[in-house]
Amino acid sequence: MRLTIVKPERDNIVDYESLKKSYWDRQMQRVLRLRDRIRERDDALANGRVVPDGADLALGSGRRLNMAVMFIDICAFTSRPAETDAEQREMLAALNLFFSEMIRVAEDYAGTVEKNTGDGLMAYFEDNAGTPPESGSKRAVACALTMMAAREHLIDPILVASGFTPFAFRISVDYGTVTIANLGVARGFNSYVAIGTTANFAAKMLSHADAQEIVIGESVRKNLPINWRTHFTQVHPEPTGWTYRVSSEPYLLYKYTGRWSRLTE
Repeated sequence: MRLTIVKPERDNIVDYESLKKSYWDRQMQRVLRLRDRIRERDDALANGRVVPDGADLALGSGRRLNMAVMFIDICAFTSRPAETDAEQREMLAALNLFFSEMIRVAEDYAGTVEKNTGDGLMAYFEDNAGTPPESGSKRAVACALTMMAAREHLIDPILVASGFTPFAFRISVDYGTVTIANLGVARGFNSYVAIGTTANFAAKMLSHADAQEIVIGESVRKNLPINWRTHFTQVHPEPTGWTYRVSSEPYLLYKYTGRWSRLTE
């Protein structure tokens, strides 16, 4: 995978084949601004919570779309100390920095973050979205690569400088037809949910990924450019036990081994 310097025609254009220096520079400034805002907040930890409200879909209704579904999971999260007030404040600041940037990266690649699970995220990438339009599978994998680069080169140095052990995380992606629905109670708590085998598989795939690994389903791999499939995917050595319903053939899981490389002129 290459990381090249290309001047975009418009700032909102994303290159799915590489990581542009112009985008990386903007991302670096974004992370630094976020770090400074977090440091300045004295009221970051407060009792209670605010649940965001959304009304794009009526309660109980849904849309059926072809999309890639991504799960992000922080490894060994529950083993981190978070008992004292100081530990909780430190954890809150680190999570704020990490997840704020992961969400922004997902949105840059025209992904929709469906929920935050506390130690992870779920996002989906519908086909033919983005600028320029591209398949959900390719955008999701390119997004995962940018998330890995952001963690290593932008977020980790800030956390280390603050005396906080950086997060290790893993990513899984599957592709298929999913129904996005709005469930809940009118004028009360409600949220979007992804319904379908694809979303279930994507969540279960995480158990087959180690720290800093990207695992993808066979359906994702089929939608990637041929050079990505040839050079950067390896069949997962552990059988998943998943099979196609009609043929009973195994549904293969792959490790995506490509990464954006260092900046080159």
